[in-house]
Amino acid sequence: MTEGPGQVIHATCIAFGDRGALILGPSGSGKSALALQLMALGAALVADDRVLLNRDGARLCATAPPGLPALIEARGIGLLNAALQPQAQIVLAVDLGQAETARLPQRRNMLLHNHAVEVVHGPVSGHFAAAIRHYILMGRKD
Repeated sequence: MTEGPGQVIHATCIAFGDRGALILGPSGSGKSALALQLMALGAALVADDRVLLNRDGARLCATAPPGLPALIEARGIGLLNAALQPQAQIVLAVDLGQAETARLPQRRNMLLHNHAVEVVHGPVSGHFAAAIRHYILMGRKD
């Protein structure tokens, strides 16, 4: 059961099963492009461009805001139809507005809708989408 009013944020959300990731960053930073790469690896789209966050007990959950069309933007191609997954528990945030410089970065958290979520910074390699998929499915070693 969701608690209190939700918060709409500028982000894209994908999920593998019920475990999801929020993709954050300024306009043009590649949020939808990363989501498309993850969808090609088996992710479901929860919402593109705008995401509604709600608390569900100790969990932070994401859904599409009411009225959001089932579409994802593919720059240079257009708006593509997509089936939206109704909800996902957020287990990771990806911030494309910041570049990672460390080979093995320390864990970082950010506060989203009064909930601490682990965050990783933007892509540093061609395996970024695959690494995000694996993180969502298997977690990260301490």
